[in-house]
Amino acid sequence: MFGSKGLIEIYTGDGKGKTTAALGLALRACGHGARVAIVQFMKGWAQYGELAAVKHLPNVTLVHTGRDKCIFRGDETAEDFTEASRGLKEAEKFIASGEYDLVILDEINVAIDFGLIDADDVAELIGRKPEKTEIVLTGRNAPKSLLEMADLVSEIKEIKHPYRSGVSARKGVEY
Repeated sequence: MFGSKGLIEIYTGDGKGKTTAALGLALRACGHGARVAIVQFMKGWAQYGELAAVKHLPNVTLVHTGRDKCIFRGDETAEDFTEASRGLKEAEKFIASGEYDLVILDEINVAIDFGLIDADDVAELIGRKPEKTEIVLTGRNAPKSLLEMADLVSEIKEIKHPYRSGVSARKGVEY
């Protein structure tokens, strides 16, 4: 970053922590004066802690898209497609500008997996990134075509999760 070659990173897998890892990278980059853009896909709910937190960080822009509830495969609506398309357009704007050192496309892999956006469109977008821009894609079920393009792929695997024993999502930890 900062004059060197920006890479393409993917955080995928069925475990918890993909978004958390990407936001940790954003925090680290901010500490070095980087400009960061974050586009969240399928996360229209207004209670995510990162929405409030980024207001305290310099040089970070966050756009969140999607309905304000969790959707399941087969329950997609026209609004889900519209919101995913809006997110992709925002990502295109951030990447094409060349003004950002780090662009995070949070849960974009899930939006692709649900068919809300096309993997080929995402591949074309990240293939046009400025050389210095680092791009991170998060979400389970990353498509093979994007995995092949990536310079770094981390798979987060669930070993144990408190949901399985009835613990609900906790403010400040899961959202």
